[in-house]
Amino acid sequence: MIPITLVSGEAQMPQPVCASINRGEAQVDAVMASASARRQCPHVLAAFFGQPWAILPEKLQAIAEFLEVRAVQGMPLSAEDIDAVVEAARGPTPGRTQGGVAVIPILGVISHRMNLMSAMSGGTSTQAIGAEIDAAMGDTQVGSILLDIESPGGAVTGVQELAAKIREAAKTKPIIAVASAYAASAAYWLASQASSISVTPSGEVGSIGVRAMHQDLSAAYEAAGVKTTLVSAGKFKGEGSEFEELTLEARDALQQSVDGYYDDFVAAVASGRGVSKAEVRNGFGQGRMVRASEAVKIGMADRVETLDQALSRLVGRQEQRARTDAVLSTRRQRVKLDLAAVA
Repeated sequence: MIPITLVSGEAQMPQPVCASINRGEAQVDAVMASASARRQCPHVLAAFFGQPWAILPEKLQAIAEFLEVRAVQGMPLSAEDIDAVVEAARGPTPGRTQGGVAVIPILGVISHRMNLMSAMSGGTSTQAIGAEIDAAMGDTQVGSILLDIESPGGAVTGVQELAAKIREAAKTKPIIAVASAYAASAAYWLASQASSISVTPSGEVGSIGVRAMHQDLSAAYEAAGVKTTLVSAGKFKGEGSEFEELTLEARDALQQSVDGYYDDFVAAVASGRGVSKAEVRNGFGQGRMVRASEAVKIGMADRVETLDQALSRLVGRQEQRARTDAVLSTRRQRVKLDLAAVA
């Protein structure tokens, strides 16, 4: 039995403090037999278990299971695997401009930079999204921005900074976030900073909360005859290692980190949606996903409309603005001619 400790933000949906997942003796034997294989991909596992996540719980579990299966089966990702996955994840530049509206996709698991974790999940990075927003803000032909969101959330790093960028940019150009079909956790954190939020009729938003995981593999390694000795300097430098049980002190430190990110999350949503932090924390910010119509009712979103409807509305607004500008320009030109004639 491999103990996995789940640490959640205080207002997340109730979760067991320490859930032990029993995979059966045959599976445990496989874990023990492949303990050495796990050591071939420690950096990937460390990247996953070593940080808090603002993500749908089931997506976090799916990523964990994928990594575990690779390790248990003795199938660490080779350099060729990594190159292929990252190359596939890059794909063509996703953003596009239509009728003066810049459409910026936020798809898949969100990470700070495009790396192995985001590539495996078919995700994107806050760095790339931020660059697209900067480009749209600097383009005089772009009058508004539409965020096309279908994401379960992701790692917390970089999200706070991107959310601030979106909030600041929205002061200059309207930014509409569209959950098509869902904006969960970190993705909703970003959406909440837009000028307004739309949700497709069958869509959902929410999952406000933060989680972290610790996996204790010490028993499996010991049964496999592998003993790892940690040598470190600094009282807490070695805590949280997969080679030993998570201590109460280490768990408390991890909980403090999760709670801190959750507080930042709540504050950002409250500010973006124009409500108090207490309303978020005690209301829709407790970890559940909310369907489109209900989200509008309780203030999590502003409209129920499809991505195409939102885009058509923005393009129509841009066209109307262009016509108005053209009329005003013509009038100004006539005034100048009249003044010149009088002079």
